[in-house]
Amino acid sequence: MENSHLLPDDFNGRARLFPLPNVVLFPHVLQPLHVFEPRYRELTIDALATDQLIAMALLEPGWEKDYEGHPPICPTACLAKIVSHQRLDDGRYNLLLAGLQRIHIVREIKSTKPFRTAEVKVVEDQYPLLGEPLRPMLFRKLIDEFVKRFLPKTPEAREQIEQLLGSEIPLGPVTDIIGYTLDLAMAQKQELLAQPDVDRRAVMLADIMDRWDQYRGTIPRLPGKFPPEFSAN
Repeated sequence: MENSHLLPDDFNGRARLFPLPNVVLFPHVLQPLHVFEPRYRELTIDALATDQLIAMALLEPGWEKDYEGHPPICPTACLAKIVSHQRLDDGRYNLLLAGLQRIHIVREIKSTKPFRTAEVKVVEDQYPLLGEPLRPMLFRKLIDEFVKRFLPKTPEAREQIEQLLGSEIPLGPVTDIIGYTLDLAMAQKQELLAQPDVDRRAVMLADIMDRWDQYRGTIPRLPGKFPPEFSAN
């Protein structure tokens, strides 16, 4: 399943950049976002007036030295659409973003606006022919491990996973949903986002889950509700 068809027909390959140090957004998931910085309020206003698109990017290590300027960002980001918004009395916004598509940031574009803009290239999921025989096994392994060890033991969570399995969802979106949900380090999430080969991404994720106790020491508590709590810029 590809999400590029969800992009506007007139998408020109330019995207507003919303870099954060603590959020890696994936396609096929929802992300609440609280916007309070003036430059990102302007970004939100601009997006709402036009295509409603925002590119969520992860700041590279050392961003603290130049946060108010143009600190380096990871070259793979996620293009998202504002699916709902609430403007607060003081000008701040609460947004709900839907991740649409992986993108590669080709270059940043000079702009008179206070927020950063870039030329981007859409990156589709890759399903190599050689991986086709093993794909059902990878799918089942990821789902079984996620349900057994990580999914909250609630009827709501169980219902959500049953809906997921009944929708005949491809392996790519499954890896994105699980990768987003797990309590991983930002670098690990970014590595998963940056891998367009679905089979390799699934193997990476399966290895992370197999070694979870080694990496983390304990099984994490995941939120029992969805969407998760708001992230703030």
